[in-house]
Amino acid sequence: MTLLILILILGILIFVHELGHFIFAKLYGVYVHEFALGMGPKIFSFKRKNKKDPTVYSLRLFPIGGFCAMAGEVEEDSKDVKPNEFMCNKTKFQRFMILVSGVMLNFILAIILLFMQSLIWGHTQQKAIVGTAPDDYPISKAGIEIGDKVIELNGHKVNSWDKLTIALNLKYDSDTYEFVVEKKDGTIKKYDITPVTEKNAEGQDIKVFGIGVGDKVYKGFFESIKYAFFKFDSVMTSMAIIIGALFTGNIGLSSLAGPVGMYTIVDESARYGMQSLMYLTAYLSINLGFINAIPFPAFDGGRILFIIIEAVTRKKVNTNIEGIFHTIGFILLMLLMLFITVMDVIRLF
Repeated sequence: MTLLILILILGILIFVHELGHFIFAKLYGVYVHEFALGMGPKIFSFKRKNKKDPTVYSLRLFPIGGFCAMAGEVEEDSKDVKPNEFMCNKTKFQRFMILVSGVMLNFILAIILLFMQSLIWGHTQQKAIVGTAPDDYPISKAGIEIGDKVIELNGHKVNSWDKLTIALNLKYDSDTYEFVVEKKDGTIKKYDITPVTEKNAEGQDIKVFGIGVGDKVYKGFFESIKYAFFKFDSVMTSMAIIIGALFTGNIGLSSLAGPVGMYTIVDESARYGMQSLMYLTAYLSINLGFINAIPFPAFDGGRILFIIIEAVTRKKVNTNIEGIFHTIGFILLMLLMLFITVMDVIRLF
């Protein structure tokens, strides 16, 4: 069941992403050879009766995502397509919109899911306001109280529990953490706090501060709208912190999760029910969009980078050079995925 849920979630996210490319490709008159739901061997396909639409719409065997096969993504690649129907012959703005539209739809899907999650079940406090501070733990002993708001941790600005959680888990030279807190009366105070070490359910040593979110649940239509956009921004900026920390070494590659790790995460989320799975789907949708927007070869962001270079230099980048860059980028991504997968398997044992 967990595997089916994982396949369904990934399938939806990738399909929505490709649907974004498809919609804008059609809008700008790009020839789309095929738009497929699923991957692998074709089990069903059809063409619309409208002769102006040459696209083959297909259903493929494996329900993992889909694809949008556009003509001329890098260069003219078919003698049967009119020159003005190749993507590479469209304006820079049109190519930009086609490429960025997949990311856009992933973000829109995430916001809708977050809104629905809050509308159905409500949500707890999202700002980094202390909701619990048990006695005899470092936070309480230092003088931080329920209702205080953490605004900075070790130099990292935080305005949400997502950012605070990430900041707490980064690597630092010292075991002492500097909390900058806005007290309930509006005054700003600094606290140097050293966490205690406890063992979790798996017997691993973890740092414990004794700080948590409150249990008050916020509900309602407008509260859900605020939650959806605040949470979206919080997750996006948290991902930016994580990417930056990977380059600085404050987070190791071993912290990332591949397919095996995602299976474990989905399994844990499924135990908490539909609310948890809906949030996970929204989170992964933001993740997919964010990663694809990074200006790295083989990502949509990498292809957009070449459009920007073209706009700055006012001449088209050599297609062979661009192709080589994307190929190298794809190989590096596959090697990274292999490494992460191996680390995931090692963690299982």
